[in-house]
Parts: sequence; structure tokens; C-alpha cells
Amino acid sequence: MKRCAFGLILTLALFGAPFIAVAQAVKPVIGILSGGSRGGLGDAAFKEGLSDTGYVEGRNLAIEYREAEEQYERLPALAADLVSRQVALIATVTLPGALAAKAATTTIPIVFVVGEDPVQAGLVASLSRPGGN
Repeated sequence: MKRCAFGLILTLALFGAPFIAVAQAVKPVIGILSGGSRGGLGDAAFKEGLSDTGYVEGRNLAIEYREAEEQYERLPALAADLVSRQVALIATVTLPGALAAKAATTTIPIVFVVGEDPVQAGLVASLSRPGGN
């Protein structure tokens, strides 16, 4: 009986270890959706804010950048690409980017910074109860 248990433990250790290592290596991925080019989100400040909460790109977090390079008609496809990659969150700083992200998903959280009224723009139901994602 002890031999059987030892064999089972050894088998699990040999074949299960790679799966455990892969599971531990999975990092959350943030999608950055930009209407311009990289840096539009205030890249350094954004990464500093993440670092303040314990997240560091490359160590325990990955960031996927999608830039429309001033071609805003590309934003829906770029947002859809981030959704297909199953990012944990989409962040954007433009109204067109926020609207494209909202149209692309109803489940992935979206963090946006826009100068317009988000209620009037149709991004949220109200400021006190934004609803959605």
C-alpha cells in the first residue's frame, strides 16, 4: 500500500509539476487601447500607479498595447483584438477608445479617462450607478 501511494505521489510530482509551474507563470494582462501612439495614457504615471499597488510589468503583469495612430476607425478592430486575447482589463483615455471598448465587450472591465460627460456620451448609465463593466 505504501509503495502504491509513493508511486502515485512520484507520478504526480513528475507529471504535475510542469502544469503547476505553468499555472503560476500566468500573469494578468491589461489591454491599453490608444487612439494615438504609445504613451498617450501617460505610460510612466500609469506604470507607477500599478507599481504602487504591487503590479510590475514583466514581473507579475503583462500589458498589451493597441494603437490606432490617429486612425480612429481602427479602434473597434483593435478593441475586438484585445477582447479576443481575453485581457483582464481595458484602459483608454479617449472617448472613441472608450466607446469602441464598450461596444466590443460587456464582461471585461473598462477603465477610461475622458473629458466628456460619460453619461451624456453613453458610456455609463449614471455617475452614482455606472452599471455595465
